[in-house]
Amino acid sequence: MTYDGDNPQSQSTPTINDVAALAGVSKKTVSRFINKSPLMSAKTREKVSAAIEQLGYVPNPQARALALRRNFMIALLHDNPNGQTVLNFQKGVLSAIKDTELALAVRPVDRTSPALLDDIETFLSKQRPLGVLILPPISERDEVVDLCKRLDIAYMRIGSTVLDKQTRCVASNDREIVREIVAAIIGQGHKKIGFVRGPDGFRSPLEREGGFLDALDDAGLKPNPALIAKGNYRFQSGLEAGLELLQRADRPTAIFASNDEMASGVLHAAHGLGIAVPEELAVVGFDDTATASHVWPPLTTIHWPIEEMGRLAAMKLVPDFLGDSASKIELEQVIVPSHIVERASARLR
Repeated sequence: MTYDGDNPQSQSTPTINDVAALAGVSKKTVSRFINKSPLMSAKTREKVSAAIEQLGYVPNPQARALALRRNFMIALLHDNPNGQTVLNFQKGVLSAIKDTELALAVRPVDRTSPALLDDIETFLSKQRPLGVLILPPISERDEVVDLCKRLDIAYMRIGSTVLDKQTRCVASNDREIVREIVAAIIGQGHKKIGFVRGPDGFRSPLEREGGFLDALDDAGLKPNPALIAKGNYRFQSGLEAGLELLQRADRPTAIFASNDEMASGVLHAAHGLGIAVPEELAVVGFDDTATASHVWPPLTTIHWPIEEMGRLAAMKLVPDFLGDSASKIELEQVIVPSHIVERASARLR
């Protein structure tokens, strides 16, 4: 119906504009009420609720989508070699939006393609999502963020360090936690520590290597370039790096690999060479994926809270749709801290 101020029951099907007029608030405030947003006062909530009840207003999802010029969808952009990372992040996002009318659309992209920006623009223009979540390394590209701004689409950058302002970023503390675990390895008497890098083009390998070097510097140890091997976050690269490091005459007594897949490769290399873990070699990974607990011996590693990062990123991206589940404290959070998980592959105490 169209509310005329005197006889609100006189017309046809009520609209969100009618509710706003009767309650004396904006259409956006009514939308927030419908989406159970915590970002409104109890008094305003009561006014809108009374107007909806008086008018018999029933929200129309299609009409709301048309008014917003957006679909009730969150997009996820990624180009990550670790499929488990993407799946765990999705689990976090889906847990945040499970009781809403929102859907998640996942779009793999190719960061090396000269058509990257055109492909992303075509996807976003066709799908018209409410917002976009951007996983590393795509999140590290400022031109992708500039594209989202030009298309007037809300975005959230996920990274291993803070990449943007508080309202547009969720990050982990990779450098600090790697520094902590390598310091614990040194504390067990290890002086020759190998390191397996992650792939080029990612910020996370730089942050993790930075933490490794910080711990060596704190202990007064000089990094040995011969004990630093290339990797690409995949098992085979960890196996090759492990063989390279462990067949040296001055082989390391401990190896930190920048993720669990590569650390598992190092374990296989050690087993093939007859090197006992942890008696002769300590092996440490990063991520705490299922792989870490399934290999033998189980990996001492760093739990990367990628699922929690996904949940928080979704909450920060579309808080108006999440009702009371989105607290003010969480919406202001940027860093989701990692923690150390000690298992049998390395003794830290």
